[in-house]
Amino acid sequence: MPSAIKLIVGLGNPGPGHLMTRHNAGFWFVDVLATKYSLTFRSEPRFKADVCRLTDSGDDCLICKPMTFMNRSGQSVQAIASYYKIPVTEILVVHDEIDFAPGTIRLKEGGGHAGHNGVRDIIEKLGSNEFKRLRIGVGHPGDSAEVINSVLGRPSAEDTEKIMESISTATDLVPQLLAGEFQKVMYKLHSSEKLKDKSEKENDDEKND
Repeated sequence: MPSAIKLIVGLGNPGPGHLMTRHNAGFWFVDVLATKYSLTFRSEPRFKADVCRLTDSGDDCLICKPMTFMNRSGQSVQAIASYYKIPVTEILVVHDEIDFAPGTIRLKEGGGHAGHNGVRDIIEKLGSNEFKRLRIGVGHPGDSAEVINSVLGRPSAEDTEKIMESISTATDLVPQLLAGEFQKVMYKLHSSEKLKDKSEKENDDEKND
């Protein structure tokens, strides 16, 4: 029986100076999700996080934005999971992914941190890597020496639009995640990406005619 999602964690850095940076794509996702369901985040000092609760068709889920800065995200996740007795397998962490182009968004279960400091800290604090991840493509700068500057910088208007479109697609599938339909969501995201790629190729071909 697939595990339903009981905690969605959007990763980012607090403060207006970080708001629109690539590293805050996880925050963008949960903010869009909260707006979609008319939810309001409230500060929860005991968790060092902003939190709201989503209920859909009887499924109940907490949504969290750690306010600890990225490299200490695990503090908030561990505190909430411990307090509400949420198993690691019922946690979804949403974060930026430099290895995916803007507009690509994929689900993953388990695995390493791939150099992402927020994910690294969550693995360390939970003592497990078995949580699910929703990885939002923000693009790679092409030079490993520029990765930090890139993720802490703002994407172009075109890339921002692609990222937000992928986020909108994924938020539409959240009810299925809450119901534990993980494989179905993976398939739908993959199918959506293939259709988008086909459409973009056709548009490019028309321009070249």
